[in-house]
Amino acid sequence: MKETIRVFLAGDSTVQTYDSSKAPQAGWGQYIGGHFDGCVRFLNHSMAGRSSRTFVEEGRLEAVLNEIGPEDWLFVQMGHNDANQKKPERYTDPQTEFPRYLKMYLDGARKKGAFPLLITPVARLHYQNGAFQNDFPEYCKAMKKLGEEENVPVVDLMELWIHRLEQAGPEAARAWYMVSANGTDMTHFTEAGAGEVAAVLAQGIRRLNIPISKYAR
Repeated sequence: MKETIRVFLAGDSTVQTYDSSKAPQAGWGQYIGGHFDGCVRFLNHSMAGRSSRTFVEEGRLEAVLNEIGPEDWLFVQMGHNDANQKKPERYTDPQTEFPRYLKMYLDGARKKGAFPLLITPVARLHYQNGAFQNDFPEYCKAMKKLGEEENVPVVDLMELWIHRLEQAGPEAARAWYMVSANGTDMTHFTEAGAGEVAAVLAQGIRRLNIPISKYAR
């Protein structure tokens, strides 16, 4: 691989980089670089409120593909906003539109000689009947199915993160979400939570045993 490995991040608010005025809110994209060797450089194009569809329609994917090159990586985490039927401009059907839009990311990266990697949506703080819940099961299934069909690696961050939440327990896990700061937000992460997600994701990538895995700490 190249001496400097560039990783482009395409995702939503749970991935986005926030400035200090938004503290303590943070996205895992701010911390993922700390879990890789220094030769790996992350470029975070993630933006709040975007789905696989709107990221394309607004030209954000095009901007990434204009910059990405051979042996770079494109990490894609989508699903949160795709599932929002109350905002039809964001919504994608998990069986049809969602994989169709995701394939644009895969095809675009490969056309430039880059390597795509899919990441299932990360879990919200939804604890019910004694268990943490997956609020986006159909989107996770669709992403994993597409990964199999297209021979693209997939990190099941939903599963990995729920396992981490179970280890911590609901009381400790609460500190990882913005609800601990504002009393309402069960979706977005505090700095501590975003850092924890980044650590979990890095270990998931390491276990995939793909070329970039050896750089994960």
